[in-house]
Amino acid sequence: MKVLLIEDSPEIIKGLFLTFRLRWPDAAVVSTDTGAKGIAAVETESPDIVILDINLPDMTGFEVLENVRLFSDVPIIVLTVREDEVDELRGLEMGADDYIIKPFSPANLLTRVKAILRRTGMRDLSEEELPPMVSGNISINFSMREVFVDGGRVHLTPNESRVLYCLARNEGKVISQESIRQQVWGSEAKYVDSSTLKRYIYQLRVKLGDSAECPRVILNERGIGYRFAKLPATNGQRQA
Repeated sequence: MKVLLIEDSPEIIKGLFLTFRLRWPDAAVVSTDTGAKGIAAVETESPDIVILDINLPDMTGFEVLENVRLFSDVPIIVLTVREDEVDELRGLEMGADDYIIKPFSPANLLTRVKAILRRTGMRDLSEEELPPMVSGNISINFSMREVFVDGGRVHLTPNESRVLYCLARNEGKVISQESIRQQVWGSEAKYVDSSTLKRYIYQLRVKLGDSAECPRVILNERGIGYRFAKLPATNGQRQA
């Protein structure tokens, strides 16, 4: 599980790093201190959740939120010193998943992070650590949320990652579309139709170098669901 902090306060960054290290050691935490670098990091780091400060040196957190929502649905918790209902509503309407006012309890923030991840269908990896796997020219590190194809890292959106991990951790088994929707989207699964899931499967195939016409990695079991194929590792394939 990967957390991205977009925050310019060294004290808050240090406190959150320590909190995660002590209470959720399997979580990888990365940070940026400006909005521009934060937007870029959402794309390059593919975090599972973002903790975003409203007051940044180069732009507001609202601007960061607006830009991130153009290409990612990653869960976002907004941090602010403003106890203003208008700001709170603005953040939630723009796509924030939660809103916490400074000063805050690190334990409370961690509880909210876990609640959001459960709601969005993410598995708490501290409860079940999954070993890295290699299939053909693809390697996956579940705990670090990293995917490599032919040794090069592939950047996936959060939902693409969730769909892939759902399939990959059940390698060789057919997973029904309904089961995938429930595991990936949880209580929001009822809003996800088969065409939406097909789009994510298509995007994953493209990024993994698979073929929609003749797939070898993510196989379609007509009328049932999908299966992540077991493939022999290729020579020189990077281990996750």
